[in-house]
Amino acid sequence: MGLLFSIFAVAAGLVFGSFLNVCISRLPRHESVVRPRSHCPVCEAPIRSFDNIPILSWLLLKGRCRSCGARIPVRYPLIELASAALFLLCWLEYGLTFEGVSVAVLCWLLLGLAATDAETLLLPDALTLPGIVLGVVYSGFLDSGSAFSWRAAGWSLLWAGCGAALILLIRGAYWVVRRKEGIGLGDAKLLAMIAAWLQPEKAALVVFLAVVGAAVYGLALMLASRLRRDGEVVGRLRIPLGAFLSGAGIFAVFRGGDVLIWYLGFFR
Repeated sequence: MGLLFSIFAVAAGLVFGSFLNVCISRLPRHESVVRPRSHCPVCEAPIRSFDNIPILSWLLLKGRCRSCGARIPVRYPLIELASAALFLLCWLEYGLTFEGVSVAVLCWLLLGLAATDAETLLLPDALTLPGIVLGVVYSGFLDSGSAFSWRAAGWSLLWAGCGAALILLIRGAYWVVRRKEGIGLGDAKLLAMIAAWLQPEKAALVVFLAVVGAAVYGLALMLASRLRRDGEVVGRLRIPLGAFLSGAGIFAVFRGGDVLIWYLGFFR
């Protein structure tokens, strides 16, 4: 039975990963994810059903459109594979429970937001805003079993507000110092979503890991640009903080508790 559910989790992850690719491609352009049907962005030829099988179709087509031969980004099979892996991890970690299914939804949202921000530097409201609502609802049911707890939901909403306020405070401080925008509003909504789901301790861990990761990434890009172009592009460097927040959020889902226990052990 465990093997059967594992196969089901992988299959579900592949299907939802395929749909997530549609969201990543269309939501930043404010297009419907339902209509029109999937098509090649170059020649606009509709993608046939047998060419839309997760991972397998990309491999059989050798990463090219059947109609015009245009390259299909490797992002498509990678997202499908990552989604399948995350769904499987949720099943192995939490089982077929309310928490397991809910966490799979959170991971799916975070994966989509990470990929979208890395590709376009945008964090669509169509993912973050429903994510905040789902996080509050999840928290309301999680602490009380079958009955909805308005108290738990209220705390979740409060933590979401605190997460957004933190980013807005940093954004405001950056504006005062540099007189230009440093952090987008999408990052505030994303951290609000993460805080609504994970509560303050893990949300704080997410911020720490994301800032460290983004700093290392930024320094690496600056060093590479100096070596190649004598620093010409450093001034235009833009870091997808949302991708790091999302990645750290996924890490916190599975290992955030262990890291916090390890860290707090130093103060005993």
